[in-house]
Amino acid sequence: MANLPAGSVLVIGIGNAYRSDDAVGLVVVRRLKEQTQGSVQILEHGGEGADLMESWRDARAVILVDAAHSGARPGTIHRIDCRHQPLPHSMFGDSTHAFGVAEAVELSRVLGRLPPRLVMFGIEGESYKLGTELSPAVRLAMSQVVDTVLEEINK
Repeated sequence: MANLPAGSVLVIGIGNAYRSDDAVGLVVVRRLKEQTQGSVQILEHGGEGADLMESWRDARAVILVDAAHSGARPGTIHRIDCRHQPLPHSMFGDSTHAFGVAEAVELSRVLGRLPPRLVMFGIEGESYKLGTELSPAVRLAMSQVVDTVLEEINK
């Protein structure tokens, strides 16, 4: 995904399509792809950190969407401006990768390679068991995140 057009916006949905609520980032970007019709770069991603860093290398603005694990009520929406605050490892560090989303954001910060704008939307999950269905609370929050990300794209 390197060599994006100058000034482009990249939206990355992160997750595992077969782990219930962990798929929410993927489902959000699929809906956004339908609504933006190619005006925005959309990427589905499994969350491996080094590949994420390469993916956003040329983007002017990056919006990440992933399931969150903070202990908040399922369906809670978290918005974190990663240019101004660290991405909480406790919330996004439960990756099957040793070097995941939280580590990629913070290493990019240390290396001075964060995109000019990097925003993370986390939707608090309820179930991460094997399956392809989102829980009702996550499904409801997902619709709100789609609308919010569309607004964020136009900033």
